[in-house]
Order: sequence, then C-alpha cells, then structure tokens
Amino acid sequence: MDVRSQPPLPVSESPTLERDREAAYRTHRRFDRAARLFTEPGLARLMNARVVIFGLGGVGSFAAEALSRSAVGNLVLVDFDEICVTNVNRQLHALKGNVGKAKVDVMAERLRLIHPTGDVQAVPTFYNAESADDLLAGPIDFVVDAIDNVTAKVHLLATCIRRGIPVVSSMGAAARLDPTRVRTAPLGETHKDPFARNVRKLLKQNHALQAEESFAKVTAVFSDEAPITPSDVHYDHGQGFRCVCPNGDNGLHSCEKRSRIEGSAAFVVGTFGLTCASVVVRELIK
Repeated sequence: MDVRSQPPLPVSESPTLERDREAAYRTHRRFDRAARLFTEPGLARLMNARVVIFGLGGVGSFAAEALSRSAVGNLVLVDFDEICVTNVNRQLHALKGNVGKAKVDVMAERLRLIHPTGDVQAVPTFYNAESADDLLAGPIDFVVDAIDNVTAKVHLLATCIRRGIPVVSSMGAAARLDPTRVRTAPLGETHKDPFARNVRKLLKQNHALQAEESFAKVTAVFSDEAPITPSDVHYDHGQGFRCVCPNGDNGLHSCEKRSRIEGSAAFVVGTFGLTCASVVVRELIK
C-alpha cells in the first residue's frame, strides 16, 4: 500500500507520534532491513542522533562503520593518528595506498559512501584535558570511547560521567583470541580485565569519583579471557619493538613509548567495536 494514500492521522494522536510516522515514510531502501528490526520510529531516532567516536583504531573503526550502517545520521570521528602498516590486521581503513593518511579522513570518506545522506565530521585531534570542551561541545546523544591512551581515556570517562553524557567504553581488546568471551557490564562490574581495573583505580585517584555512584554510568565492553603474553618476532633482533608508524614521534601518544606491544586479532577487536555500536543503537531506539 502506498503510504501517501493512507488517511490523515487522527487529531488525538500526539505531535511526536505524527513526526515519527512522517519520518518513517521517508525510510530509504538502503536501511530497509534496519527499519524492520529497529522499527521505523526507532530508525528515525537514529537518523537524528549525534554520536561522537573517540579513537579510530581497531575497535573504533568497526564501531563507526556499524553505526553508519545502522543509519546514525550524525557521526563525529575524533582521532589524531595516521594509518600505519601495522594497522592492517585489525583496522577497517588500513588498506594498500592509505598508509600515512589521517585515520579520520579515510574513515569519514568510507562512511559517506555507506550513508550518503548522513553527516560525518572528521576531527584530527588528540583528546586530552585541553581539547575536551571543544570536542564535547554541542548536543551529544552518545559517546563511544575507543581510546587506548589510558590518561586520555580516564579523563574522557570522568568528563562524560560529570556531564551526564551516555558513554560506552572499550576496555582491553588486545591480547585475546576468543570473541565469544566479550561481555558488557557497568564499569564497576567487569572482571578478569586488568585494564578495566586500572581505569577504575585512576578514576578514583585522579578524578575523585566514587565507584558505586559513578561507574554504573559507564557501560564497559570487556573480555573475561585472560590476556595472552605477546611473542617476539624476528625483526625485533632481540632488542624489542621498534615503532614504524608515520606519526610515531608525535609527542602525545606513541607505540614507541609503551612498555610492551600486545598482539591483536581483527575478530576480537572487531567484536569489541560491534558490541559498542550495539549498546548505542539499543539505547537510542528504546
């Protein structure tokens, strides 16, 4: 039946319901399967939502693409880094010819092809205390935290908690092999994840946040699989890891300065990112 031939809405129906129905009439075939699962009013809410994704690595790139394919209409991508050849095993934008390009620019171009009527903003900036106000300005329906710098991550979570911004946060996605062990829980209820434990410790010590009242406001994506110790590879020559990233010596965050480099797998970090996206979508279509 052609929706244009349907009778007008009864006067008794609310303006909100009327707007939802009118938006539903504009569902594009591109999101046909999404509308059938999320409902058309739910899809309309996603199309009007603004989600900010911090970190466009393995977790963040999968989260961003899943949100774009779920019809989220306004995506802000925040990451200061450039694509490195070592990103190929787990990051969606790491393709031949893209090494050295800004992650946010390449990912934004990809998402515009997926959702051409949506708005994608690429912000090549490092999140920290100085940039927080600018990056968290304006209405935000949800934040996806896929930052792997623990200082920046903890500051972002503390800021979202204090400002009442809904946030889903990825904990330790590296050093795991089993995607079926990925879980979601309030931050205070994670287990077998030393990274999450450290995040909670720093939120208490550096930001004076009390566990019971604060940690429940953060949905954590974590794995209950024990982390796997990384193995050396032949080109370390027994001297440890050497960074080859084009933006490695940036003064803000570098793999060269890490105590050790964990191994990672696309099927685990991708599961983390997809799970983050599912948390956002399920909350926004309620």
